[in-house]
Formats: sequence, structure tokens, C-alpha cells
Amino acid sequence: MRILSLLPSATEIVYALGLGDNLVGVSHECDYPPEVMTKPVISTGDLSSTLGSAEIHGAVSAHRHPTHSLYRIDEQLLRQIDPEVILTQELCSVCAIPVAQVREAARILAGPCRIVSLEPNNLRQILDNILTVGEVTGQEERARAVTRSLQERIAHVTSVASSVTSRPRVFCMEWMDPPMAGGHWVPEMIRLAGGTDGLGKEGAPSTVIRWEQVVEYDPEVLVVMPCGYKIERTSSEMDRTSNRAGWYNFPAVRSGRVYIVDSPSYFSRPGPRIITGLEILAEIIHPELFSGLIPPGAAVKLDWSPETPIHAQRMSQRFFPLG
Repeated sequence: MRILSLLPSATEIVYALGLGDNLVGVSHECDYPPEVMTKPVISTGDLSSTLGSAEIHGAVSAHRHPTHSLYRIDEQLLRQIDPEVILTQELCSVCAIPVAQVREAARILAGPCRIVSLEPNNLRQILDNILTVGEVTGQEERARAVTRSLQERIAHVTSVASSVTSRPRVFCMEWMDPPMAGGHWVPEMIRLAGGTDGLGKEGAPSTVIRWEQVVEYDPEVLVVMPCGYKIERTSSEMDRTSNRAGWYNFPAVRSGRVYIVDSPSYFSRPGPRIITGLEILAEIIHPELFSGLIPPGAAVKLDWSPETPIHAQRMSQRFFPLG
């Protein structure tokens, strides 16, 4: 079976099901696992990696015009690889190629092709997507085993966190300029990990919020996770964020509980590693209950004072096992 994945999370699912050899093409954003870097890349995007958050937001707003798209598909390569299954999505036209564009491009294919759109809004639906890919590719048993293992990890975090005596106010910042509150599965992850999310809504898209709402919310734990941003890129924009009014009054800042996480690896892509994201949040929110769950390179803890420049400092051994 020839599989084309136009979604990074779907690519991760394909490999989790042992179907890497069946993958004949991927999108330009698919970068995990490392083996995927050898696959033909069938798409390109318009957003430059040098743009800042505000500039990207402006470009995305322009993209919402029906005649403009952020992505292009190499139709010549599409015809050459001739996939039997295409994995795509309708959840967000900004995060990946929308299914309508894929259907239009797929008309050039000579043979039959099944287009599967993955649209999860919560953790249960992410697991269901794994089962769906397993069904479409004939790997039902492997998919059930993968989801069972992930569900056990979710249950462990939920069980341990259920014993907490306090649930700190957590703000997961999904965009920096303008500020956005995490949506879809992120508020659910905060709840399961023993925190309270008063700015995001479970199962709903991330939303632009006024900075005054963040100030009023007064977060006790602040996790910066701009969609698609690696830690280094997020760190480069933290000066502007920390200069906003009220920043140094946040309990999260005063107590040193501000973190930057690897968003595309563990939070913005609804694939198997999203459960690692849940574990990362659990250890960040309740380090007295969880330890050893944060993978190397997954998070940094910010440490600064108003008088000195911001600098990112790796989390201590307790939070950041290097073995």
C-alpha cells in the first residue's frame, strides 16, 4: 500500500504502526521520526522561518481569503508517487494542507485513492485517529496495541493527579503576538495533569485573548508553547512578551514557574507524542508528584529578574533527565 501523509502527526502514526516502508511521500513539515527525512516531499509553504509571531499572524489572516493558500502541492510528484491512501486534515487550514485542496490535487491521479481526513479535538479522538489509520491500512491489531499503551499512560497521569490538594492556575500560551490561549486538547491535558485552565476551552480552537485577561487571570504556572515553534525560536521572542504590563507581577514569574516547551513535538501535533506532552505538563504543574517524565530537549525553565536580560536555563536534573 502506497501512503502519502500531508500531516506531521499522521506521519508519526504511520511509523508507530510499522508502516514506514509504505510511506511514499510527506509534507514539508513532516520531520519525525528521523527516517522520514529520506521521503519525497510533496508540498511547500509560504511562511518564512524568519518571521516573528505578529508577522505570521498577519500572513495567516491574509491567507483566510478564499483565493489564497499557504501551501502548494507538487502535482508532478503527486502523479509520480501515485498514492493509494492520502492522510490529511480539516482541523486547521493554517497548520497543514486542508482536505479541499488535497481533493482538488488528487483528481490528477490515475488510480483509485482514498483520502482520509483526521480531525481530532481531544485526546480520545487522537487515539481514535490512530485506530482509523490502522483500519484503513490493515493494521488494526497494531493500532489497538498502540492506543492501549497510550491510554495506560493517560490513566496513570490522571490517577496520580487526582490526589492533588490544589490545582494551580495554568496558562498555556499557544501564540505570543497576539496572545492566544491553548485550545483543542491542551485544556484537557491541563485538567488531567492536575491544573486549572481559566483561559482555554476544552475541545474548542485556540483563541486570541486580550493581555488584560491574562493579567486578571494571574497565572501560577505559565507554559509558552507557540504552535509549531521549537524552543530556540520561542526563546528569541520572549523579551517582547516579558515586557508586557504586569508580567513581573504574575505568581508564575515571581516563583520561577515559567517554561518553554517544544510545541511541535509534544503539543501542537495530535499524534502519539501528545501523550508525552501530557506527562511533561504533569511534571511541570506537580513536580512533587511526577518526575523523570520530561525528555531531554523538551523543555526549558526561564530564570531572570526585571533587572537582568532574560535567559533560558535548562531544567534541573529532577525535571530533565539526560540519560
